[in-house]
Amino acid sequence: MSIITNINKVFDHRIRLGIMSILMVNEYADFNMLKELLGATDGNLASHTKALEKAEYIKVEKQFIGRKPNTRYSTTKLGEAEFKKHINALEKLINKK
Repeated sequence: MSIITNINKVFDHRIRLGIMSILMVNEYADFNMLKELLGATDGNLASHTKALEKAEYIKVEKQFIGRKPNTRYSTTKLGEAEFKKHINALEKLINKK
């Protein structure tokens, strides 16, 4: 088995890595929170959240707060497991001597 076997291509972009990192330590995050923390544009963030949603790594909830639409994201069990495998693979790769 290769040392890069568990490196997951879905997480190969820094925005996706950032989204997952934020969601792993928070129960959920809304679109504006992710946008502010990551310094991403609306379109960029939307495309990366869509890719993570398509992979079933994050769950999307749309609701209204007052009259304003609010989209919030959380990790799925699959997303948590795959992200942990990805981080462990990166750590093994970095520590490989």
